[in-house]
Amino acid sequence: MLTDQNKAVIQRWFDAINKKDLFVCDKIADETYAFDFILHDPGFPKSAEPIPGPTGAKQFVRQLISNSPDVHLGIEDMIAEGDKVAFRFTVNSTDVTTGKQVSLLVISIIRFVDGKFAEEWELDVPGEW
Repeated sequence: MLTDQNKAVIQRWFDAINKKDLFVCDKIADETYAFDFILHDPGFPKSAEPIPGPTGAKQFVRQLISNSPDVHLGIEDMIAEGDKVAFRFTVNSTDVTTGKQVSLLVISIIRFVDGKFAEEWELDVPGEW
């Protein structure tokens, strides 16, 4: 079933990030991000929007791991229908500048085209579930 395959792609991406294996993250980014991938996140100022596609995904992961070497992404729920997967997840890490624990709650919806991330809507807030 296509919805199960799309959910598995997201899980594989999160697993690679949690292992901090940049070689595997790069490979998965090339396989799973459409060249013209678009992220919609009101937390990003227009002047700092990420680079689209696999290049932007690779850049994001490197920055994430550099700023938070102990980062862990935990998927709490995942629901798929048609070409979209909606899921909520947590981001837990230690801020390298302050040494304090940081937790984010995130809701994300990813639209797939031909098995790749084409578009994502994301909203996050500090806190714990």
